[in-house]
Amino acid sequence: MNSTTQPPHQPLPPKARLSLYLDLIRWNRPQGWLLLLWPTLAALWLAARGFPGLWLLVVFTLGTVLMRSAGCTVNDVADRDFDKHVKRTAERPITSGRISVKEALMVGLVLTLVSFGLVLTTNLATIAWSFGALGVTILYPFTKRFFAMPQAVLGVAFSFGIPMAYTATQGSVPAEAWWLVVGNLAWVLAYDTEYAMVDRDDDLQIGMRTSAITLGRFDVIGVALFYATCIVCWAQVGYLAGLGIVYWAAMAAAAAQALWHVWMIRSRRRDDCFAAFRMNHWLGFTVFVGVLGNDLLARVAA
Repeated sequence: MNSTTQPPHQPLPPKARLSLYLDLIRWNRPQGWLLLLWPTLAALWLAARGFPGLWLLVVFTLGTVLMRSAGCTVNDVADRDFDKHVKRTAERPITSGRISVKEALMVGLVLTLVSFGLVLTTNLATIAWSFGALGVTILYPFTKRFFAMPQAVLGVAFSFGIPMAYTATQGSVPAEAWWLVVGNLAWVLAYDTEYAMVDRDDDLQIGMRTSAITLGRFDVIGVALFYATCIVCWAQVGYLAGLGIVYWAAMAAAAAQALWHVWMIRSRRRDDCFAAFRMNHWLGFTVFVGVLGNDLLARVAA
């Protein structure tokens, strides 16, 4: 055998394979699941009018992490031919060939089944909502090929945890939940447009549809309006739920963060837009702290 001949491909050891799986589900980038978690936990606390119980907290926390991870596998499978043309995504495990499509889908299936197992411990209404959540999660990556603002579809996918939190605790979805959903949808449009502004040049070359491309020179104004809608809707939630000063202070802090993000992206520099996107989970955390703090203050005052 020629000394320069490459040895046959060897299977990766379990530790290296696990590292690839963690890379596939973006485990080293928790911003993604935190963006889903804070509105879901806020909904859970609001629906339960306080601590929802340890088991529901576990179900919705783990379910959020698992379904976001499963969504990453579906997204990467769907976008594998596009991602290789984008510098930021070219080395993802599927695009780079380190994980096969079949293997990635199996990882996503396992994560989805575990998440569904958690949902089965709730009630029929919540289980029914989970099928809608799964359907929109699968649909979202493909909308980037034909829909002008696929970020809106992502917003719907990222909002399913809210009505599910209400059905799991109350058995129904009241008006305040829908205001929370609309606010969350607007928030997703804001931060994912910031994210899309990072890749706009690459997306234009490969024919990908995004809100940043659709909005064009009105992108910064659009992000500002999305944030404003979000804050107004979540303020309405506070009004309907009768929340107190802690929540309103948190909303003021969230509004200040939104203004800061708009200021950051005003020049449309890629690094600034990406930094603004990555900071958004703090905005969601702030609102959740407002809900949690309101509950704690009410308990102390009682």
